[in-house]
Amino acid sequence: MRKLLILWFACIFMVTASAQDKQEDEKKSQAMTLTHIVNTLKERITLEGYIQMGYTYNDQPTSKTNTFDIKRAILMARGRITDRWSCYFMYSLANSPKLLEMYTEYHFLPEIGVRIGQFKTMYSIENPMSPSALELINVNSQAANYLAGYNGSDPLYGSTTGRDIGLMIYGDLLKSLLSYKVAVMNGQGINLKDGNNQKDIVGNLMINPLKWLSVNGSFVKGKGCAVATSDVNPDIQVGDSYTRNRWSTGFKIKLKQLDLRSEYLAGKDGSVKSQGYYATTNIHLVSNKVDLIASYDHLNKNKAKENKQTNYIAGLQWWFYPKCRLQVQYTYCDPHLGESSNLLQTQVQVRF
Repeated sequence: MRKLLILWFACIFMVTASAQDKQEDEKKSQAMTLTHIVNTLKERITLEGYIQMGYTYNDQPTSKTNTFDIKRAILMARGRITDRWSCYFMYSLANSPKLLEMYTEYHFLPEIGVRIGQFKTMYSIENPMSPSALELINVNSQAANYLAGYNGSDPLYGSTTGRDIGLMIYGDLLKSLLSYKVAVMNGQGINLKDGNNQKDIVGNLMINPLKWLSVNGSFVKGKGCAVATSDVNPDIQVGDSYTRNRWSTGFKIKLKQLDLRSEYLAGKDGSVKSQGYYATTNIHLVSNKVDLIASYDHLNKNKAKENKQTNYIAGLQWWFYPKCRLQVQYTYCDPHLGESSNLLQTQVQVRF
């Protein structure tokens, strides 16, 4: 009987020990699997974001402003599916939260890649650039804001943040001497289906003849569907399809102590022609951490009626941490029709 008890206890001990070893192996396996998943996500998913907030004073008689404001709060995520295939997501959290960008793209070769989804329209030099990199607190020049539909200054086009939905082919040629982008887009803006049966054709060509010089040309050819009426173009009503063409040409100079960007932009909406041009310079001062900003910015919304305005801008920006800056800018607004006004802005940008 004693031997049987000893044998019984030995069997129980062996079974228990085996079960414990199995549980420990399963825990180790689960821990390794979880670690592998976390490491894979860290390698393949990149999160970024930035906020821009500050103060605005404007003494324009029709729209006086004296306020602190949050201009932008942006969250971005990029997922690398393979070495050539990726997806991208951008969401705005400030003011009226909305989806800004969502697309997937595949790089076949350096000379050719394909992107489909919602993204910046590749019109002009400025519109494809991020507000976190542009010098002006108002982001683009008047002409780029108006003709690209960035800020709703063209009521017919609406506020599209310069983005649209479509398909783009792009790439670099001749060892990056030429960079091209060609897209077919709705022409209706963000988060909307096309308002008509027409598509916009967008093209952008950047030539880089020297390390410090880039020359750019772009165009948009299509038909818009008006989302509101405009005093600039009263013959077009809400829902009307109308000719909406744009083109631009300009250059960028990037030197050790100086950045200069200048561009001429033109558009035609129905029978109304518009044009604008700007020159923005960024002079690097103290150890490239303090910049002097100056810009000459002109827009004529209707060449036949001389509906134009020129802005003269001067300011400073201090890069107090990588990608983080404090900006102060003064703008003298000189419209052809109406009274001149003064705009004072400050902005702090924090980016991670």
